[in-house]
Amino acid sequence: MKHPEDTADAQREAHLWLAQRVSALVLALCIIVHLVTIVGAVQGGLSAAEIIDRVAGSGVWFAFYAVFVAAVVVHAPIGLRAILSEMTKLSRARVDLLCFIAATFIAVLGFRVVWGFYTLGGAA
Repeated sequence: MKHPEDTADAQREAHLWLAQRVSALVLALCIIVHLVTIVGAVQGGLSAAEIIDRVAGSGVWFAFYAVFVAAVVVHAPIGLRAILSEMTKLSRARVDLLCFIAATFIAVLGFRVVWGFYTLGGAA
């Protein structure tokens, strides 16, 4: 007979698996948009200052990069969790704590950058 804890663990792992796959899809789309936009802007002759002028204060770019950061915050720590679980003898609780710390670190730094670009040039 299965223990309720085993079922909960299996459900948790399935949810993490799904979250990583969905975040990978979001990341792939964001990376494509980001690269196409950057290459197009640079080939169009825009300087870094002109690009920043277009991004600063733009709610659309703010939302886009916030989604980009959120996808990284979900995706990277789940991958780190798998690596730490396979490559170390750390307990699951310690691995989860380290991954939570990593996610928090990525979120704080990532959203600071997004906010910083949004507010550049006195916008917002």
